[in-house]
Amino acid sequence: MPPIAIYHCSIKIISRGKGQSAIAAAAYRAGEKIISEYDGRINDYTRKGGIVHKEIMLPDNAPAEYQDRSILWNAVEKIEKAQNSQLAREIEIALPVELNYMQNLNLVREYVRKNFVAHGMVADFVIHDPKGETKNPHAHIMLTMRPFNEDKTWGSKQKKEYILDPNGEKQYDPKKRSYKCKSIPSTDWNEQTKAEEWRQAWGDILNNYLEQTGHTERVDHRSFERQGITDQIPTIHLGVAAHQMEQRGIKTERGNINREIMVTNNLLRQLKARISKLEKWIEEERNTPEVPTLADVISDILNRKEQTGQQSRYGTINNLKQAADMLNFLQGNKIMDLDGLHKHIIAMHNKQSAIRDNLIPKERRLKTLAEHIKQSDLYFEHRAIYKMYKAEKPKHQEQFYESNRAPLTLYEAAERYLKGVMNGKTKIPTSAWKKEYADLTAERQQLNTEYNTLKNEVGKVEKISRSVQDILYAERQRTQPQKEQPSRKRSYDIDR
Repeated sequence: MPPIAIYHCSIKIISRGKGQSAIAAAAYRAGEKIISEYDGRINDYTRKGGIVHKEIMLPDNAPAEYQDRSILWNAVEKIEKAQNSQLAREIEIALPVELNYMQNLNLVREYVRKNFVAHGMVADFVIHDPKGETKNPHAHIMLTMRPFNEDKTWGSKQKKEYILDPNGEKQYDPKKRSYKCKSIPSTDWNEQTKAEEWRQAWGDILNNYLEQTGHTERVDHRSFERQGITDQIPTIHLGVAAHQMEQRGIKTERGNINREIMVTNNLLRQLKARISKLEKWIEEERNTPEVPTLADVISDILNRKEQTGQQSRYGTINNLKQAADMLNFLQGNKIMDLDGLHKHIIAMHNKQSAIRDNLIPKERRLKTLAEHIKQSDLYFEHRAIYKMYKAEKPKHQEQFYESNRAPLTLYEAAERYLKGVMNGKTKIPTSAWKKEYADLTAERQQLNTEYNTLKNEVGKVEKISRSVQDILYAERQRTQPQKEQPSRKRSYDIDR
């Protein structure tokens, strides 16, 4: 398949309150060894591959020594005192395979400079592209959360402002023995509107680069629903690990979900196109005054065949069996004229829309359940080793963690995920999720069966419409032999 530009731009916060470390995150993404001065942990990821570029971009009022990754993120960890401090913001973007290495590098630099560095953030970005393995180039952009003062020291994330009474006087709170005040953010970086702004900015600059380099592909940062695309089911993001496995020919659960979604979308588009063409043809034929009714024309074919005992004028177009099949279908569906056929096509269109509207929420729920089940399985798979880690003496825990980082990281991530979806419940409903997934899969299969039935019905109507058009053409030739006949162009033919 030819390359297709995709849109992916995820934004998340690296927080100490979630047990995360900005130093560990930066070391992992850059494939470096960085010792944390905050907790003394050695973060060594020098064996990590697929790193093709790493760079730190500084605003004008940031210290020059922050070009060093270790100095930068140790300074961040040092200035943030609270146990729940937000340490960094990370933006992950998928790079278009249509662009070459230098074009993608310039694309990331321009996006980072205009949207983050120009507003006072330090940006540490790394481009990953395991060449020849995943063909999945992407960039991780880590951003500082705290502004700088003019003297190049760290500024405050928020400032206190006194709450004044109607007379403009400060208000004293006897209980707290201080004046009432409120916190005002020093920047607008955490406002909800910024995420939308940054996501749109990535789509805009990406489309600009694609246009400048002569590519026709375009992306849109909005969801299908926001774009008004209601007859297409969105695919899920594979992630680097799943993408690598798929590229090596190893099928993954998330890849299987995407394949099913793409097949469904393709079928829905084909059916919609076919029905639309049928509607257009029927509408044209309905407005032709001299066209006889379908029942009259087909009955005439059968009568002539029966009376003459030989091949009729229409026999060259449709034999007796085909004509009988047509009449049986029309009579079985109570379709006796073009108006009836038109209404039948409208009914098929409505049924197709109903299938689509029923499929989309089920597909979305299946995606959600698949992630629930995946995280639940990871949680139970690695729970035992996590318990062993917690049982270790404090002085041995760090060494145990480093020796078992992968399963422990997966467990901790799964635990955080499940807490976010459990709504305060303590028992993980894995069985219920799997049952719901199985039930929805069966319902989806039923909808696909209904779809195939509808598809066959559309095929019958297409065949009838072609036969009727041939019959009408031949009838006009027979009744108007002296007049110049229009060219026999089948406007109703439908691509298969």
